[in-house]
Amino acid sequence: MNWDDARVFLAVCRESTLRGAARVLGVDQATVGRRITALEKSLSATLFLHTSDGYALTALGEAALKSVQKMEHSALELERQIHGLDDRLTGNVRVSSTDSLAIDFLIPAIARLHELHPNVQVQLDASTQILSLAKREADIAVRNTRPDNPDLIARRIARWPVGLFAAQAYVDRHGEPQPGTAFEGHDLVVYQPYLQSKKDFTLVSEPFNRGRIVASLSSSLLVRRSIAAGLGIGEIPLYMGERDGLVRLWPERTRPLPYEVWLVTHADLRHTARVRAVIEQIVEAFALENQ
Repeated sequence: MNWDDARVFLAVCRESTLRGAARVLGVDQATVGRRITALEKSLSATLFLHTSDGYALTALGEAALKSVQKMEHSALELERQIHGLDDRLTGNVRVSSTDSLAIDFLIPAIARLHELHPNVQVQLDASTQILSLAKREADIAVRNTRPDNPDLIARRIARWPVGLFAAQAYVDRHGEPQPGTAFEGHDLVVYQPYLQSKKDFTLVSEPFNRGRIVASLSSSLLVRRSIAAGLGIGEIPLYMGERDGLVRLWPERTRPLPYEVWLVTHADLRHTARVRAVIEQIVEAFALENQ
């Protein structure tokens, strides 16, 4: 099996449909189907079963997957090592982050980068989905969790307390909640993944079981914008509340765990000139906020 066939095989394994694999590979669905048929013929083996839910691996397919994953690992390692030796300040750098961090820090960093190195292009992905640096889905990640992959280099570039905020318009209409009341009579906006984590639900250590959750939101930017719109009370890092001109409630209280920001890249890419240039500007952008 050559690497081109392996990429098609992996895409079908991961997407479970020809359409999904075609989208990932940037080809048409018929091409993927022909490649899989030709691959099975060349191996004299049935790798997939066609089910109502899509393509499912056979036992032979499962065995092939393990070998193909090793091929992928070797191919990506070679690609990273080649890029890691690149000392040219030109080319594309893929950066993954959250929407709030992208707006507040990465876009200004990219603007400064463009002034210094106009031939370096940044492809910025801002979403809640964590892209894989090991698979070169991104070259740099700016996230609020530290990875545990030993091949990744992680550097903490910010650490902010998290407080309780509301818009002035909300406070004018509803007043401030009283500590110890579990937000009784108040509207709340909360981060949706937090609700899904099945932890003890609190905002700055205050239970909110008596409050009304009027919106659960999938990103920190949506939480910020909902608070600013007067939709309800919410918990966000202090820098966000201060930057957005919100009213801080219960200033003596913060969330037990601060909001940390980690800059992560793969060890093989840390000496690539264009990646290093992007990292320098990102670090500077966060340093300016923390001054």
